[in-house]
Amino acid sequence: MSRPMFEVIALTPQDARAAESGGADRLELVTDMAADGLTPATRDFAAIRAAVDLPLRVMLRIRDGFTPGDLDDLLARTAALRAEGAEEFVFGFLTPDGAVDLAATRAVAEAVAGCRWTFHRAIDHSADRSEVRAAVADLPGLDTFLTSGAAAGVDAGREVLLGELAKTGEPGYRPQILVGGGLRADHVPDLLAAGFDAFHIGGAAREGGWAGAVDPAKVAEWRTLIGS
Repeated sequence: MSRPMFEVIALTPQDARAAESGGADRLELVTDMAADGLTPATRDFAAIRAAVDLPLRVMLRIRDGFTPGDLDDLLARTAALRAEGAEEFVFGFLTPDGAVDLAATRAVAEAVAGCRWTFHRAIDHSADRSEVRAAVADLPGLDTFLTSGAAAGVDAGREVLLGELAKTGEPGYRPQILVGGGLRADHVPDLLAAGFDAFHIGGAAREGGWAGAVDPAKVAEWRTLIGS
């Protein structure tokens, strides 16, 4: 079995270098974690790309609370990021009633055609997770769901995660489950034993939470815990 995949959120080149030196396999690039992570500026993506050799998944989300009127702006930013060399992305949109906004999600998937992407934790805030999975199952490039199983985090979502892992390979359940959102170190041994093979952290990689930069020692501790 190959080693589990380990993704760390980075906001700056300093974060990215620290995560890489600590043993991260991939970075999720965002800005403004006060809004749960928005699309970074193209220049910031370019600076991080120049700083590290890791794969970079770039968040495509321009505000906390997507509206259809945001789509043109988002597509323009997506095009600029692709022109700068971005090759992997993170996105996914819901309607106000908690259903997947398939029109917006499909439009962005088409804009990143040929790229791999993650449907992010919007699934944890959806009205029906299985409907979200079924709706986006055939969108090209989708290879990952970032999820904690519940909006409240891994503690609340553990049983949901286990149920979805048991369906691996079924329609809607082929993408990899990337466990993140309220993930703590004490969750990891049980999740590994259950068969999960991809983990995502943000504030847990930092000294003092989001107020601090990524700490390579903390990343290294998680790398050892997850497996090397």
